Amino acid sequence: MLDRVQSGLALLVGAFVFYTAATGPFESLIQRAIFLALVVCLGLAIYPLGHERPWRRLGICIDVLIAAITLCACSYIVVNYDEIMTSLPWATTLDMVLTAGLVLAVLEVGRRAVGIIFPALVVIGLAYALLGDNLPGSLGHRGFDMAFVTETIFLGDLGVWGMLTGVAATVIAAFVLFGALLLHTGGGQSFMDLAMRLGGRQAGGAAKIATIASGLFGMISGSAVANVATTGNFTIPMMRRLGYPAPFAAAVEAVASTGGQIAPPIMGAAAFVMAEILGISYVDVMVAAVIPALLFYLSVFVTVHIVSVRRNLRLVPEDELPSWSEILQLRRVLPIFAALLGLGIGIFMGRSVATSAFYGIGGLLVAFVATSYGALSVKTMAHRVLAGIADAGKGMVIIGVLLAGAQILVSMINLTGIGVTLSSLIVSFAGDLTVLVAIVAGLVCMVMGMGLPTTAAYVLVAAVLAPAMTAVGVEPLTAHLFVFYFATISVITPPVCVAVFVGAGIAGTNWLPAAMEAVRLGAMTYVVPFMLLMYPGMTGGGGALSVLNALLSGLVLVFAIPALLGGQRFWGQLWLDRGMLVVVIVLALWPFALAPFIAAGVLATGFYFGKKQPSVPEVPQ
Repeated sequence: MLDRVQSGLALLVGAFVFYTAATGPFESLIQRAIFLALVVCLGLAIYPLGHERPWRRLGICIDVLIAAITLCACSYIVVNYDEIMTSLPWATTLDMVLTAGLVLAVLEVGRRAVGIIFPALVVIGLAYALLGDNLPGSLGHRGFDMAFVTETIFLGDLGVWGMLTGVAATVIAAFVLFGALLLHTGGGQSFMDLAMRLGGRQAGGAAKIATIASGLFGMISGSAVANVATTGNFTIPMMRRLGYPAPFAAAVEAVASTGGQIAPPIMGAAAFVMAEILGISYVDVMVAAVIPALLFYLSVFVTVHIVSVRRNLRLVPEDELPSWSEILQLRRVLPIFAALLGLGIGIFMGRSVATSAFYGIGGLLVAFVATSYGALSVKTMAHRVLAGIADAGKGMVIIGVLLAGAQILVSMINLTGIGVTLSSLIVSFAGDLTVLVAIVAGLVCMVMGMGLPTTAAYVLVAAVLAPAMTAVGVEPLTAHLFVFYFATISVITPPVCVAVFVGAGIAGTNWLPAAMEAVRLGAMTYVVPFMLLMYPGMTGGGGALSVLNALLSGLVLVFAIPALLGGQRFWGQLWLDRGMLVVVIVLALWPFALAPFIAAGVLATGFYFGKKQPSVPEVPQ
C-alpha cells in the first residue's frame, strides 16, 4: 500500500514539473505552493514515521495530520493569491497557526530526509528573530513578534514562498526530471560503460573508472552523497576486488562524486540557485566554472595515477570491459545526444532554463522511442519512462524541503540583519585584507557546510559570507563561486564528511583513513577557490592572455600538488624531489607573469628526466 502511495505521489510530482516546464509555470506563489504541498506529502510517504515499529499506527495518524496541515496552508495561499500580492495583509490567528504548521512540516520532512542539523539551524534562525532583542551588543536587534514573523514567512514572497523555493519548483525540478529520465532510458549504463572503456586499461584503471563515472553521474544528480551510494556500489567493490586499499577506494569515489557538482554543463542544484541570487544567466555560471572543474578532475586523475603506479595497483582485465562497438551503438548514443542537443537549442534560442530542460526531455524521449522500437516492447519503454518520472519525484523531495527551509532561514537572516553584522565582523577581524577574509570565509564555509547537502550549505554561506568578500572588492560571481566550492568540499572534509562516511561504509573500512585519503585526492580543490581570487582568467575574465595565464598556473599545480602528496620520485633524493615541487608550487602561485612559465619548465624537466616508475601489473586471470 505504502509503495503505491509513494509511486503515485512521485508520478504526480513528476507530471506537475513536466507540465509546467512545457507550458510555463503558474503565478509565482501558486507554483511554489503546489510544488511544496506535493513534495511534503511525498516526503511523508517516503520517510514514514515509525515504519516497522510497534507504534506505526500512531505514526500514520501524525503523518496524516502533517499532510492535512500542509495541504490547508498551501491551498490557503493558492486561494488568496491575489489578496496577498496586491495588499499587505495583517496576520490573523489562522495565519499564524497555518504558518507554524507548515514550518514544522517542512522541518520534520527535512529531519527525516537529511538529519537534524539543518532543521536545527532553521529553528535557531526563527528563535533569533523572535528573541534576539534580548541579546546584548551588535548581535541584538529591535525585536519582532509572531505576527510580523508570520507576515514575513507566509504572507508574501520573501519567506517560504521566496526565490529559493521558486528555483526548486521550476528550474531545479526540471533538471532533476531531465537527469532521472536520461539515466533510466539507458544513459546511466552508457556513462558507466564509457568510463570503463576510457579508464579501465590505464594505471589505477578501476579508480579512474570511478572518477569518470562519478563525474558524469554527479553532473546530473547534484548530490555527492547520492552519487557515492549509486555509482559507489559498483566501483568500490571493483576496486576492492582488484586489490585496492579500502580507504583509497572509498576516497576516490567520494572525491569524484563531489566534483560532479562543480562540473558543467549541468553541475548541481546550487549552481541554479547562484544564478538566481546574482541575477545572471545560468550559462554565465557554467562558463565561469569550466576551468576550475577541468583542474579539479585532472588533479584527481593525476593523483590516482601517481598513487596507482607507486603502489602497483592492478589494471582491469580486458575481458571485463565493454567494446567500443557496443558503447557506440546508435540506440545508446542517440538519446543522450538528442537530450543534450535539445537542451542546447533551448538555451541558444533564449528560452528559460526550465523550458530548455523540457526541450532536452522531449529530444530524449523521441530518440529513445525511435531507437528502442522493435528492440523493446511498448510496455517496457513505458515502464522505464514512468520509473524515471517516479525517481525524479522522489529526488525532488530533498531539494524541495531543503530549499524551502533554507528560504525560511534566509528570510530570518535578512529580517534581523545578522548577515550584515557577521560580514562586518569578519571584515573588521581580517582588516580589509582580501586573502585573510578569504581564509576566514573558507574555514567558516567548511564548518557551516558540515553535515548539510551542498545546496543548503551554499545558500547558508552565501547569505552570510559572500557579502563579506564583496565588501573587500571581490567580484560577486567570484565571491559566490569561492563560497560554493568550500561548501561543496565540506562533504569530504573531516570531521563531518558525509560523502566519505557513505563510501567507507560500502568499502567496509574506518572512515578516518578514508577521509585522509580524500583530503589528499581532493587537495587541489582547496587551492582552486584561492586561484579564483588571484587570477581573473579562472572565470574567463580579463581577456585571452589572462585566461592562458590562469590555465597554465592551474595545470602546473594540478601536476605538482598530487606529485608532492603522492610521493612522486624524480631524482631519487627525497629532499631534492620535494624541494623542487615546493618551488614549482610557489612559482605557480606567484602573481608574476612569467612565473607560471618558469614553473611549467621546471616541472616538465623533472617529469622528463626523472626516474622511471615501475610498470603496472595485470590482474591475475
